[in-house]
Amino acid sequence: MPSFNNRVTKLFNIDYPIIQAGMVWTSGWKLASAVSNAGALGLIGSGSMYPDVLKLHIQKCKSATTKPFGVNIPLLYPDIEKHIQTVIDEKIKIVFTSAGNPKIWTGILKQHGITVVHVVSSSTFAKKAEDAGCDAVVAEGFEAGGHNGREETTTMVLVPAVKEAVKIPVLAAGGIATGKQMLAAMILGADGVQVGTRFVCSDEASNHIAYKQLLVNSKEGDTMLSMKKIVPVRLFKNHFYELINEAEAHGATKEDLAKLLGHGRAKKGMLEGDLNEGELEIGEVSALIKDIKPAAEIVKEIWNDYNDALKDLIKTNNHLFP
Repeated sequence: MPSFNNRVTKLFNIDYPIIQAGMVWTSGWKLASAVSNAGALGLIGSGSMYPDVLKLHIQKCKSATTKPFGVNIPLLYPDIEKHIQTVIDEKIKIVFTSAGNPKIWTGILKQHGITVVHVVSSSTFAKKAEDAGCDAVVAEGFEAGGHNGREETTTMVLVPAVKEAVKIPVLAAGGIATGKQMLAAMILGADGVQVGTRFVCSDEASNHIAYKQLLVNSKEGDTMLSMKKIVPVRLFKNHFYELINEAEAHGATKEDLAKLLGHGRAKKGMLEGDLNEGELEIGEVSALIKDIKPAAEIVKEIWNDYNDALKDLIKTNNHLFP
């Protein structure tokens, strides 16, 4: 596949402006290295890892690829200082941060030569990330899985708003699993895309096969944004989701919801495969995913679909492209 050259590929030294999201219980060294070896950018998701586990995944990823890869660090992680020190000690060159204030850690990371990208849900937060020194932002729309913005701004609205607000590169995320969706995001102004849910259904993703199969069989309307009183998260509708939904309908407090969530719900669902009582974080685009395949094939599929869609756009609108 011919490589591509723009601000994102130059920033990360990759062939295609496609970034695999760093998802909890999903994005370990096997997935990150496979995506990077395919010419995109793989990310290790540190949010579900203890510091020593993160260190091990980084070292295994280094052994599995000579291509660039990064680490995603949720800033609400309870032992955040240890994760920051781990990526510095291991000489990681790319860090994506999320779920917190980038001003606290961006300067420290950049002092060690690390490229920093922050995930945002509004143009206001995008500008704050740029002011904090971030090298790029991920504009993550309402469709996305995992933690989400309270504003519920869709990707189609968010991407052009963020593009207008900042000068640094913008990655679009939320509802992107195909090349056609990637092209739409690029037309809206994105310099590249971050893809999460599609890589959940990859051979190398560390989540449970029952969870992957559930997504392959899912349909429109099977996910819903939930737990906005704690941290908004898009969940697959199962028994656990119904418990949360019922509690919220009856005026549950933040403390009530935290107690109901308990400890290890995400691990129970996504890693261990308890599809009833586990917390199943996933994006709306799961309804379009119909198979499980190697990560390299997913990268190739997205990139080829993008180029085919672009050719079709030009062909059917040739009067606009003299």
